[in-house]
Amino acid sequence: MDDYPIRIVRRKITNKALRKFLDNPFTEMVKCVVDIEQNIVALGGELHVDAEQLLLEEGSCQADLWGANIYPDAPPSDRIDYTALMNIRPSQNNRTMEIQDKTVRDRMKAVIKKLIKL
Repeated sequence: MDDYPIRIVRRKITNKALRKFLDNPFTEMVKCVVDIEQNIVALGGELHVDAEQLLLEEGSCQADLWGANIYPDAPPSDRIDYTALMNIRPSQNNRTMEIQDKTVRDRMKAVIKKLIKL
């Protein structure tokens, strides 16, 4: 977790600020974990679980945290990928790495767009 910076975003950041996470360690994407209840995002890190852990330490509830990847240079419709190992949650009716519930995806997208200028 110490090797690659992770930042909790509570207020809107610029695309330039988002791009600072590129090459740390991924060249084309930035990992993120979204708290869909607190409307905050943890950006960066090598693994989603690292950002998830930081949010849990800050008081987030596990059931509200979902992982995604942001591709700043992709076409607008492909900039957010709702896939992460941490999303496998049979207890929340999500049995794959990709988030199946459209409502959860829509809430994540709204939080990301509110906080990050893509």
